[in-house]
Amino acid sequence: MKQFFYFFIGLLSFSAVSQGNWYAEQIVVQQGLKKHTLMGANQLIEEKIASLPQAQFWKQIMQLSPDSCLINVASSRYILKKMSIKDWHKQSEQEKTAFKDSLKATHHLQSSERIFVTTGKNDFYRFHAVYPSISEGIKAFEANQVDPWYAQAILLIESPGQLKKSSVGAYGAFQLMPGVARAMGLTVNRSVDERKDFKRSAYAASRLIKTICIPEAKKILERHQIAYREQDLWFRLFVLHVYHAGALNVAAVIQKIQPNTGSMDIIKSMWQNTAASFGNNSQNYTQLALAAQLIINEMVFQWCDEIYEQPILQGSL
Repeated sequence: MKQFFYFFIGLLSFSAVSQGNWYAEQIVVQQGLKKHTLMGANQLIEEKIASLPQAQFWKQIMQLSPDSCLINVASSRYILKKMSIKDWHKQSEQEKTAFKDSLKATHHLQSSERIFVTTGKNDFYRFHAVYPSISEGIKAFEANQVDPWYAQAILLIESPGQLKKSSVGAYGAFQLMPGVARAMGLTVNRSVDERKDFKRSAYAASRLIKTICIPEAKKILERHQIAYREQDLWFRLFVLHVYHAGALNVAAVIQKIQPNTGSMDIIKSMWQNTAASFGNNSQNYTQLALAAQLIINEMVFQWCDEIYEQPILQGSL
């Protein structure tokens, strides 16, 4: 790995790393005797992606308790109102419809505009719990010569800080399906499930990204004569869609959109379109990835601000 630059700011250090076709900013956080490596969010901020309503919406949802909800515009995720979920459910169906209609009128929305009620999910998105494993994921992906940006993105949104099995059978920190895990070299049977082992799961996920997701993403884009660079954020998000929804479903939605050039406009269009089995969950996937990257970045810098504000005692660091 080649280091392009490296400098310290207090307890943080930043480096730009390049290997193969990927390039990304990394942050190293020194906490006591431990160092944690994270992928930086400067690209999101510089390209003004951090200010997109979808990213801001999911940032709030990920940090909002399940007893609250955000009333939002389905197409843009623009937030209309925050309220108690208990108060929302107190209303009859007729009252709920009338309430949504009043919001449409107040905000000058079309009557056909769909309004969603989304509950807080900070009980699932446990960023403090997943934080220690990010360095391990980054290290595992780098060892397999895979862009470590994917490791952090997947760890933050798939099963953050917990080992839960999804309703369709995905399991482990990287939420791999049994058949996919086996195809990537893991043992998954009645007595052994290597998806539970972080290092093995990270190896399989990195291999999946490297041998299936990135090549399939390239094929889809090349079929539509769309130029790309692997280090572009929109391309990384496109690969994440392949990881989550599968190449056939991503190909179907791209066939429907018929994009002309490679940019964030492709991703934004995917947020608004469905095709085959590319539905609402698929649309949300990269929105969640963007929001999670912003949250973990802000969380780390907040910790450092708090440390700076405290008196430094001899031997405390």
